[in-house]
Amino acid sequence: MKVELLAPAGDLERLKVAIEYGADAVYIGGKQFSLRARASNFSLADIKEAVEYAHQRNRKVFVTVNMIPHNSDFEGLRQYLEQLDEIKVDAIICASAAILALAKSMNLNMEVHISTQQTTTNSVAISYWQNKKADRIVLAREVTYENLKEIMKETTLPVEVFIHGGMCANFSGRCVISNMLTNRDANRGGCAQSCRWSYHLYHHDSCLDKEGQLLSMGSKDMCAYDYLQRLLDIKVASLKIEGRMKTAYYIATVVKAYRILIDEYYQNGTISEKRLNEAAILFKRGSNRESFSGFYPGIPDINGQIYNNDVMANQSYLANVIDYSAGVATVEVRNYFRLNDRLRIFNPVGEDVYFNVDSLVDLNGETVEIANRPMQVLKMKVPVEVNTFTFITKSEVERWD
Repeated sequence: MKVELLAPAGDLERLKVAIEYGADAVYIGGKQFSLRARASNFSLADIKEAVEYAHQRNRKVFVTVNMIPHNSDFEGLRQYLEQLDEIKVDAIICASAAILALAKSMNLNMEVHISTQQTTTNSVAISYWQNKKADRIVLAREVTYENLKEIMKETTLPVEVFIHGGMCANFSGRCVISNMLTNRDANRGGCAQSCRWSYHLYHHDSCLDKEGQLLSMGSKDMCAYDYLQRLLDIKVASLKIEGRMKTAYYIATVVKAYRILIDEYYQNGTISEKRLNEAAILFKRGSNRESFSGFYPGIPDINGQIYNNDVMANQSYLANVIDYSAGVATVEVRNYFRLNDRLRIFNPVGEDVYFNVDSLVDLNGETVEIANRPMQVLKMKVPVEVNTFTFITKSEVERWD
């Protein structure tokens, strides 16, 4: 059984991008009962369209029902689960034993996966969830690779692990900093990501900050592609990318990078240094934060933390294609570029294509020298066929501006 590559999507557009760039399954949040309340999220009509789109391409859709519910939160839950099952959602992801019990008592067709919010870090806990008839366990990010190897020897329940994305300052999102500082409940969909704010450091009444530098308590992002082959060797069921609030371009770059690596593994039994280097370039294009291998090497030290809260400016994504005809692409501008610049075409499949912008006009046919208005619609000649999933990027990655 091949591993599943599981991608996030905050809306229908991003779900389609994830699928076109190689995701085997996509997880999304509905308007109710889901964390990431600030993501666009999906109405029931959107979920139905998403499932139809995915199933036509032999892909799966999971819906997060992963809030930590209070008494009042159960109102309407049974009906919501019935609606998801009627739509033919493949699985729900829940963080509550009560929601698991309810879903299983209803004899639904969709699976129930136990969320990382349950902080499952050992095989005894997995056995507990298996006895409760859970169909899959999503392990906590805090499991080391050595721990994971032992877990995989001792369980028959399918195991899903994180491979890429944001990390929490606390175990598996069990954090109340947001609650205390903003009255937004992190475990009911309202996390304000307070660990990533900038803070002053005081000793008594004395501020210890270096001049012009505030401190944060956040973690670097996970980018564990260097552990990918080891995870595939021990046969985890699913590799999960975090980021339902990330952009379509981020999802495209990360999903394609892992798709390339996974496909080579199953083709050749190993992942070459060449492919790892190609993937590293793709990760850099989509990222604006420092990254590390997470907990897989062991408990992180100082090198896993971000203290100065620097965010790397990343403006490699310049435009997305909204139409194509006879060698001319209609694009929507996202970042600054100019006539005669050398750019890159990033497609769902195939190698990147480089070209010089020798034709750039607006919808009135007037030549444009500089594209510097976000969302401006322009036309340009391109050397290959493109589609609405194509991104136009800088020819070289620039991590800092």
